[in-house]
Amino acid sequence: MRGGAVIERPQAVELELFTHRFAALAGEMGAMLEATALSTNVRDRLDFSCALLDDRGRLVANAPHIPVHLGALGLCVRRVVEALPLGPGDVALTNHPAYGGSHLPDVTVVTPVYEAAEGGVLLGYVASRAHHAEIGGVRPGSMPPAGRCLAEEGVVIPPTYLLRAGEARWPAIEELLAGPPYPSRAVAENLADLRAAVAANHRGAATLQALARQHGAATVGRYMELLRQQAAERMRAALAELGERRLAAREELDDGTPIAVEIDVGGGRARIDFTGSGGVHPGNLNAPPAVTRSAVLYVLRLLIDRPLPLNEGLLEPIDLVLPPGLLNPPFDVDPARAPAVVGGNVETSQRLVDALIKALGLMACGQGTMNNLLFGDRRSGYYETVGGGAGAGPGFDGADAVHSHMTNTRITDPEVLEVRYPVRLERFAIRRGSGGRGRFRGGDGAVRELLFLAPLSLSLLAQHRVVRPFGMRGGEPGAVGRQRLLRAAGGEEVLAGSDQAEVEAGDRLLLETPGGGGWGRPPAA
Repeated sequence: MRGGAVIERPQAVELELFTHRFAALAGEMGAMLEATALSTNVRDRLDFSCALLDDRGRLVANAPHIPVHLGALGLCVRRVVEALPLGPGDVALTNHPAYGGSHLPDVTVVTPVYEAAEGGVLLGYVASRAHHAEIGGVRPGSMPPAGRCLAEEGVVIPPTYLLRAGEARWPAIEELLAGPPYPSRAVAENLADLRAAVAANHRGAATLQALARQHGAATVGRYMELLRQQAAERMRAALAELGERRLAAREELDDGTPIAVEIDVGGGRARIDFTGSGGVHPGNLNAPPAVTRSAVLYVLRLLIDRPLPLNEGLLEPIDLVLPPGLLNPPFDVDPARAPAVVGGNVETSQRLVDALIKALGLMACGQGTMNNLLFGDRRSGYYETVGGGAGAGPGFDGADAVHSHMTNTRITDPEVLEVRYPVRLERFAIRRGSGGRGRFRGGDGAVRELLFLAPLSLSLLAQHRVVRPFGMRGGEPGAVGRQRLLRAAGGEEVLAGSDQAEVEAGDRLLLETPGGGGWGRPPAA
């Protein structure tokens, strides 16, 4: 107040403040989930995401977590709400790809947020998605390389009440996780992480309710809508800068399956058409629509060179065409008749980004894989993703040995890894010379060597073992990844990018991840 008059802040200032409040809410959720989770994958690797959605289930804001999770949460929340009415005191969970899930290890917990605990105006939803390193399936780690149907990948959870009017249903969830045909090997750990997700959602809900008490429910809803409109406007402006044009690209998975995209830009809108991509994959590389949307949303966000949460308003000026097949597979009600998807989430999503950044000419290809490494036995499963080379771009070299694009997790600390699991980390280093040459060089990949101290089942899911990560504007491609088993009894086995093996004490895995592509013609020697 100045001179007895109230000074009203401009709407743009208020919008900026609310944008940070919404992002901070998601950050608080993530901090709670990290602090209360039990598993290595969630507590130490931070393989989770938290977000705020509006009263129509549209993504509003997020913490800087996992892009492949975040872009899918809006569709997931909307599908869950269609299947289950969510009132005060309700909490739902699912991992089903037909309901916006990504793959079965990623379990999403959804909580509606009302003005008060007993009801009132629906303010929106909070959601958390965490990767459970073990949720059943035919192999430990729940990411079987040779899986051919959804049932083989783990326990399938359709939209299910976790809490109903405040009453918890933990016994029913425990029974579901322990049930046939392929129960989880770590039910107690699953339940602990789900409790952590509920706690994280409760923190987000309480923070949103506090904002509504302080500013009014209508004001909170208005700024959610203004943030969505701002995202849409900035997307239209970015598309307008591209002009009237048609862009296209084609990439191939290592087994030759095509990913084709054509982008028609004009009038501040874009039509992104994946016609020409492969049909339903016989293995596990099928990407549910939520995953494809996540990749598109992530790449569109790259076009906007200003701070902005990953918000579904970015998709408002976009017409997305997803023909049936690899990027839009059908899901039978029987999981044994539904396609496998576990690699679609982690690997096809990365290759989708490859194709989109190639069409838009944004930068050279990065490692284009998550290098999924899993091992376990009848009692537990361990999971990690390994960084590699980032692609170079106009004016910058690619970073060495980092996670890029659709993944954003930590690597497990050696001390934690070696205390909790029967392995020893022998080497973790930069794979020098694996990045593509160019005016700006591609980032180098990584080398990771593990010594196994007990018999275990090993699984690998990776791409760019056949197809090299492309360079751009005359830059050279990066090196492909490779992996070998060095047997204690003697001999060496070369493993494919998608492979599995049984290991004995004394065996070693030597994993070398891809390098990124270079940008621009290399300088003359």
